[in-house]
Amino acid sequence: MVSDRTPVGKSRVTVIGAGIGGLTAAALLARRGYKVLVLDQAIVPGGCASTFQRKGFTFDVGATQVAGLEPGGIHHRIFSELNIELPAATPCDPACAVFLPGESTPISVWREPQKWQQERQKQFPGSEPFWQLLSTLFQASWKFQGRDPVLPPRNFWDFWQLTKAVRPDTLITLPFTFMTVGDALRLCGLGDNLRLKTFLDLQLKLYSQVDTEETALLYAATALGVSQAPQGLYHLQGSMQVLSDRLVEAIKRDGGKVLLRHTVESIITANGKATGTTIRNQKTGEIWTETADDIVANVTAQNLVKLLETNSNISPEIAELSDTKLTQSSDDSLPPQMNGYKYRVDKLPPASGAFVIYLGVKASAIPPNCPPHLQFLYDYEGEIGENNSLFVSVSHPGDGRAPTGMATLIASSFTDTRMWWNCADYEALKQKYTTGAIARLSEYFNLTPEAIVHQESATPRTFARYTARDRGVVGGIGQRIPTFGPFGFANRTPIQNLWLVGDSTHPGEGTAGVSYSALTVVRQMNAEF
Repeated sequence: MVSDRTPVGKSRVTVIGAGIGGLTAAALLARRGYKVLVLDQAIVPGGCASTFQRKGFTFDVGATQVAGLEPGGIHHRIFSELNIELPAATPCDPACAVFLPGESTPISVWREPQKWQQERQKQFPGSEPFWQLLSTLFQASWKFQGRDPVLPPRNFWDFWQLTKAVRPDTLITLPFTFMTVGDALRLCGLGDNLRLKTFLDLQLKLYSQVDTEETALLYAATALGVSQAPQGLYHLQGSMQVLSDRLVEAIKRDGGKVLLRHTVESIITANGKATGTTIRNQKTGEIWTETADDIVANVTAQNLVKLLETNSNISPEIAELSDTKLTQSSDDSLPPQMNGYKYRVDKLPPASGAFVIYLGVKASAIPPNCPPHLQFLYDYEGEIGENNSLFVSVSHPGDGRAPTGMATLIASSFTDTRMWWNCADYEALKQKYTTGAIARLSEYFNLTPEAIVHQESATPRTFARYTARDRGVVGGIGQRIPTFGPFGFANRTPIQNLWLVGDSTHPGEGTAGVSYSALTVVRQMNAEF
């Protein structure tokens, strides 16, 4: 539970970014008496979990499913703290139907544990020792996470929270801390099971951005286990926008402000502390400096570095308005405390972007008993995403996403962002991906020209434009051993009073993950008093 202590003196907080992580932090802080200002350059809140509308269709921009709505789940906990109602939702069952190459019958990831056990035993004979290992690690990790550890710890208070979360049952995870999923497969004598590895590669790419040979085993155990009851993945009634809209309502109810179409140009620091932000009103072009006692950045680690680098580009006149001295470092751009941080960010493996196709279709295009989420792996000579994978979300009749007799199809594939920024003919590349996506989807859906009512695509360039994420990256930092959990980026940054929330921090991507990071920051800030 978050402390109920009301902050005294240090109460002005600026939140950069109205994604789910930023909105959650802002709502919890406003509830506790902080004066909160949320800023986002977009026209709607929600970030990668927002929506847009076309011809009567409502499309989820990126995230299409939610975890943590069950009693005790992170969204349930936070909405209870805020005294607001959880959005209506239905469990995804199966959570995903995975089609392997050359197979017409999917592997269904069922929510009911025994049903999922029967499915995997049928699909992957002899693999049960591996799944039982994952289940054991999941149970221990889930209990550990439920005790609110702070990872990675950066001061005594953080370390104390981590220590309090450790129990004897946590110790079973320690021998597996430096193992990948690939290591676990070999440990269980399944290293040569190509079909199982292909299935895991597909699923892990969704949750960790990397495959079995790179994904940290402890992270994978949680990511793969959260689909089963009593946890589960959920499909929101209306759209993903419902989640962010309710958080915005809570912020405003408790005296906070949310300003959209306002871009944060830089974070201002003085003497190793964050003191304010430089803001540009996109409508009027007005630029001003807003002082703050704390700044919560709901941005990527890459964006955070850039916001601090632009500190030296602020005019003296703007700085004088907030009585702020501009920080100068050895390279005249970045506060010296951030040099090591920047080095680490620069050394990260390239992050993934996404190619997404949004289709508004007639209901006749959807096969009977179509699962809500599907995943395809196929050999298409790189026409779609370098990993040749499409994750597909299908709307339900009456769920608010499509007119009567219609449905939405959203298909996404991870892609290398560099290709989209360096290509000679961007529009040709985009069309190539679009054509390839429709061709693959047409093998399962009845996508005749007459059945497609609306069609558009998004690339890393699109995400960069509408979410302001550096290079259009999505899904956070790949959950490799050097970057997951205890080895990841902390919520505390090297700059005092500057906090990082979102998918660059523990526990990673997804609305549940970023909400947990927001809860951690609120707890850390309250502990300062």
